[in-house]
Amino acid sequence: MKRLLLWAAAIFIIFTGLFVVVSGALAADCYLFSDEIGHVCEAEPAAPTFMKPEPFANSILPSQRYARLKDLIDVYSAPSMNSPIVRNVGDGFLFSTLNYSIESEGRIWYEMNYGEWVRAEDLTLTKASEFTGMEIHNTLERPFGWMVADYWYSLEPGAEPPADAVKLPRYTFLEVYDAVEDDEGWLWYNIGGGRWMRQTYVSLVDPNQRPEGVGANEYWVEIDLYEQTFAAYEGDRMVYAGLVSSGLNRWPTWEGLFQVWDRHLKTKMSGAEGKIDYYFIEDVPHTMFFDNDIALHGAFWHDRFGYKHSHGCVNMPPRDAEWVFYWSEGAPNDLYVWVHTSDPQHYFTRYDPQHPFAGP
Repeated sequence: MKRLLLWAAAIFIIFTGLFVVVSGALAADCYLFSDEIGHVCEAEPAAPTFMKPEPFANSILPSQRYARLKDLIDVYSAPSMNSPIVRNVGDGFLFSTLNYSIESEGRIWYEMNYGEWVRAEDLTLTKASEFTGMEIHNTLERPFGWMVADYWYSLEPGAEPPADAVKLPRYTFLEVYDAVEDDEGWLWYNIGGGRWMRQTYVSLVDPNQRPEGVGANEYWVEIDLYEQTFAAYEGDRMVYAGLVSSGLNRWPTWEGLFQVWDRHLKTKMSGAEGKIDYYFIEDVPHTMFFDNDIALHGAFWHDRFGYKHSHGCVNMPPRDAEWVFYWSEGAPNDLYVWVHTSDPQHYFTRYDPQHPFAGP
């Protein structure tokens, strides 16, 4: 009778999708049902720790078309070389939003700003970065991050990559299991599987305590100027992380604790008028001002995330800025922004033999 009940239970488990073949580490909460049946796992496995964000249904990003304008081009009132010239754009770092294009007089024309027309040969269409960070759904076990340059792994710290090593592409996601310093003072990170990567090729995220002044239920974003990463928190729980581009040394992003004071779905940005680095960018998406005119915002005009690149603002991949923009609308107060420079040597304290992390 007991054996019949066990087999009945096994048949029930198989037909309800609960029975799994266990090989190595279990991906869900599992237990030994019996020696005859083996391991049984929950019907709904736990969500993975890291997940790519789903696109927002109401996202403006798919409909936005941008282009960089060439220097000193004329803007016309109609798609014709015989139409009046509205203005000359001058020179600088100039980006415009495009509405649509038509063919006229044997060439392609683009409309911008409703009633202003430019020739296709006078602009370069822009392709925004497709990189996105990660939503975080569980307690983190170790630091993680991304490759910021294409490079090969080594089999031990300080060693040259082996001849048969695979080159890891930029933006490859990785986790860190150990950190050591080589004879030249470079940090090397164990990224699993006996593979090591020098610190110059990666940007990392490591959970931090909320800064003084931020409450237990507050929403805040950490900007790490050393790693060029950001992490979004609800109180003490990290919920999202990714790469950024902060201000270049000439135009630094200042450190401190700030709070978002103004936000725009999209807005124009300009600066350095009359100077060699003059810029004018239309419809910068998901802009959140936090330090006077310094903002978190999406950046569609470059793909240099993980490196300094801006005039002081914190450039974010467009979909990451969108995620932070809508997520922070639910904040009890408006979003706090903590800008600081981490010390990479702190990774050594993360690998105290008395408190080891889980192995690769």
